Amino acid sequence: MYKRILFGFFSFLFCITYAQTYEIQYTSSYNGKIQTEQSPTFIWVNEKENFILNNSIREQKSNFPFEITQVEKPSNTVVSYAFLNPGETISTSDKESVSKQTFELTNETKKILGYTCKKAITKINSNTIEVWYTNDLKISGGPSTLGQNLGLVLETERNKNSLITATSIKKVKKTNIENIIKGAIQDTDILGYKDLLWKSRFTTLKIFENETINFSDESKSDEKIRRFANGTIILKKVKFPKISDGENIFVELKQQSNGDAYDRTGTVFFIPQDKSQSFFDGLEKGAKTLPVYENGNGKQYYGITSTENYDPSIEMMRFFTAFGIQKFNHIQLKGKDWQTISPFRQDITDLKPSLSEKELWIGTFIGNYDKGGHKVSLEITLHKSDQTINKNNIALPLFNSVNIMEMAGQDYSTMFDKDKGLLVEFTLKKEVKNAQLRYITTGHGGWENGDEFVPKLNSIFLDGKMTFSFIPWRTDCGSYRLYNPASGNFPDGLSSSDLSRSNWCPGTVTNPEFIPLGDLKAGKHTIQIKIPQGPTEGTSFSSWNVSGVLLGIQ
Repeated sequence: MYKRILFGFFSFLFCITYAQTYEIQYTSSYNGKIQTEQSPTFIWVNEKENFILNNSIREQKSNFPFEITQVEKPSNTVVSYAFLNPGETISTSDKESVSKQTFELTNETKKILGYTCKKAITKINSNTIEVWYTNDLKISGGPSTLGQNLGLVLETERNKNSLITATSIKKVKKTNIENIIKGAIQDTDILGYKDLLWKSRFTTLKIFENETINFSDESKSDEKIRRFANGTIILKKVKFPKISDGENIFVELKQQSNGDAYDRTGTVFFIPQDKSQSFFDGLEKGAKTLPVYENGNGKQYYGITSTENYDPSIEMMRFFTAFGIQKFNHIQLKGKDWQTISPFRQDITDLKPSLSEKELWIGTFIGNYDKGGHKVSLEITLHKSDQTINKNNIALPLFNSVNIMEMAGQDYSTMFDKDKGLLVEFTLKKEVKNAQLRYITTGHGGWENGDEFVPKLNSIFLDGKMTFSFIPWRTDCGSYRLYNPASGNFPDGLSSSDLSRSNWCPGTVTNPEFIPLGDLKAGKHTIQIKIPQGPTEGTSFSSWNVSGVLLGIQ
């Protein structure tokens, strides 16, 4: 894909005897305040070329990835170098961007470092940028590619608040650029360059790539992917690196229909293995080998609540497939251009304590009875950041009633038909500060009178006292019509995918609720979920998929 070249600089490019080279340093400020945390930008410029970098790069102390820009004169060809990792450098060139720049030239002048500068104005993406340039030195260049065809840019100001201005100019006999840009370099096109540079800024854990989730006796495990419940569950073991406090974690799943035309419950989850028994044991040995929960309605619900020796799976992201996206795009409606893929992406940084330096089974489930089923790709990305929104250092699984093993006999979550609802007992060995319940809930089942289409109050009780209640309900489902080519159309002019639902829409993610629980003392506690689940009507019944993880600082 890429042509590998050996990039060599010859000494005459750096020891220029026929052209004076200037070293110019710039300082950045915002609303009049100097940005001291930024390494100063500086350039090496002469009549042949302009190198743009910063002081950290010059001293070879910059963190990867970083960039150096070269502007070749007089063609104004922009050559970009991206240093992705030690020994991994890519480059690309652009011969057109500078020539396409347009400016409104003004008669306004001012002195910068003793040089007479003129002002030019341009607009980029609704930003007004003023460029101050001088022709006194008979060279052109600047701290960015902007204004390279005007003269030597000594100051740029964006929207009257962001300023970069020259603070020193000195003559130099040579530069040390050959000590920085050296070795093997991959030459690529502009889009490929931007993509590789972007991806180098974070860590990507690829889990699944175009894998099938279906219902078939022919679904078999292999050395990489484990398959359970007739292929409706896929699993892969993943080793997570150490994740620092300042990193964000995102999970992203891309899904298409491979034959199933309906909206289905989906979940991305991982399996804690800190106790003697795990959800993985149930996958291998059967759901009924897991701890049972009973609410008094005569049914038994296996593997959904934590016990002293067992943790349920932790839900990273709940999603709902659209009606037949891609596979059924041949269904035509005037004015409808169907999307080809459903992208589900969610921030899961709050689950960091259960992921960092752990080797875990990561799974995806889509409930369906179709041999074609669905195609999915899944990845998790880790992004360095200074944000400190998620300060919790624990993420304890409490319950997960999503019947992931539905096609292997695990019952639907109908335990809310009794007042007891879902009750979980748990013990804290230490006090937990600023506790929160990461709560995901969606209602399902029935038609018209089923809880999928009837708003129902969810009440959360901590140690027997109601601490939070709300009605989970989505009224924006019609926004996703273009993801649902196989959605049925009704006589009233609505599509099935338009209808409001109990906290979900076909083709969307269901966001968690973060319910504050205060400080929890060490010892035994209970969490109880109560929902006025609707009664069974013929063969139609209602159920509620709820999952809960305790977050906090211990």
